Amino acid sequence: MFGMRRRDFVALLGGAGLLLAAKVRRARAEQPTIPVIGFLNGQSPDTFAHAAAAFREGLKEIGFVDGQNVTIEYRWAEGQNDRLPAMANELVRRQVAVIAATGASAAAPAVKAATSTIPILFIVGADPVKLGLVASLNRPGGNLTGVSFLASALGEKRLGLIHDLIPGAAVIAVMANPNNPNAEPEVSDVLAAARIIGKQVKVFQADNERGIDAAFASIIEQRIGVLATASDPFFNSRRDQIVALAARHALPALYDAREFAAAGGLMSYGTSLTDAYRQVGVYTGRILKGAKPADLPVVQPTKFEFVINLKTAKTLGLTFPPGLLAIADEVIE
Repeated sequence: MFGMRRRDFVALLGGAGLLLAAKVRRARAEQPTIPVIGFLNGQSPDTFAHAAAAFREGLKEIGFVDGQNVTIEYRWAEGQNDRLPAMANELVRRQVAVIAATGASAAAPAVKAATSTIPILFIVGADPVKLGLVASLNRPGGNLTGVSFLASALGEKRLGLIHDLIPGAAVIAVMANPNNPNAEPEVSDVLAAARIIGKQVKVFQADNERGIDAAFASIIEQRIGVLATASDPFFNSRRDQIVALAARHALPALYDAREFAAAGGLMSYGTSLTDAYRQVGVYTGRILKGAKPADLPVVQPTKFEFVINLKTAKTLGLTFPPGLLAIADEVIE
């Protein structure tokens, strides 16, 4: 009798254990899987930390916080574009939910070549239609969308600002990265604008640190009195080097992004880099909530920032006309 009761008791314990294990498995299965975002950037975390923070801010606006209900896996190419395809393939193998391709003109094409199914968000300076990334700006049509600076359209405005500040500058140096597909249309825009106002433009190419040093050496050797840099993520990542060289040679320079003026550059005019990354974060969050890239129009910035550094102007012996000061969005003193 006791033996029967003992066997029944053991069987009861075994059944309860199986039931508990099944409940644990079911509870685990019912827990939502935290989505993983791939963040691919052509530069380094040191120089683009503020951009990554803006991306996370955009995600937060839609309700996603890194480490809580979403995980971000970062891949930084450190300025070496040849590393981008392998990093893109690595994120695809990781089966991330979405990939943000930023910080280099080659980032989006690298991810596009790696996957036709995972949603891709890009930031590019050139026309994404001409780059073959989307079918149109309003209806991208595939698995890519994002932000386009259309930076080439700003060349004429930048040239006008240089003319207003230094009207006597007959020759203007333009530094461009030949590896950036946006460089050619932007330089062409500047050349056309220069002809209208009777200015001469000389183009100096640089795609690495030594190239930047060489470009400045040539500009100084040719006694060119002012510099404008073309829009380029690599130049932005080397802004401290570029601004320091301009200061060393007392060369007035106009840059494409606020980050240069904040680092001590004379002035900048362009779209907001941090706002572009914030917008990509917003789009990433919308995709995680079910939106499709094909239905999200490519964002074209409507706000442009003109930033003046008066401290640098004083060092160079320059005085900004009241008209330029009046239209500046930010004046650093």
